[in-house]
Amino acid sequence: MRKTVLLVSLGLLLNAVGAAEEDARRPVKLPQMMKSHMLANMRDHLQSIHEIQAALGKGEFDRAADVAEARLGMSSLVAHNAAHMAPYMPKPMQEIGTEMHHAASRFALTAKEGDLARAVEDLAKVTQRCVACHAAYRIR
Repeated sequence: MRKTVLLVSLGLLLNAVGAAEEDARRPVKLPQMMKSHMLANMRDHLQSIHEIQAALGKGEFDRAADVAEARLGMSSLVAHNAAHMAPYMPKPMQEIGTEMHHAASRFALTAKEGDLARAVEDLAKVTQRCVACHAAYRIR
């Protein structure tokens, strides 16, 4: 009985602590259609990273490069409607996104060289920008 009470109390305490934590990321308000579009883009970015890693694991450097450039690199900006979305984003968020797209294009060039260590290092520069943006901003 005492153990159950202790566990329930601990659970309530942890829940209260978690509820008390505020999301310190800066909210970015978007019209609903744009929010849906941006979230779909983010899911595609994650899927792209998965496909790139799978291709690198199989030694398919050209495939990894093609996915990176077409879906994450500078070539992907039109498909993502980046120019239409940018005005709704804070300037630092825009800059992080632009840096991510540039890093993806650089990764694509490195991957085509077939050096796995360098390719993975450059891919980490892409995901670093993803982490930075997701740590600083949230979509509302």
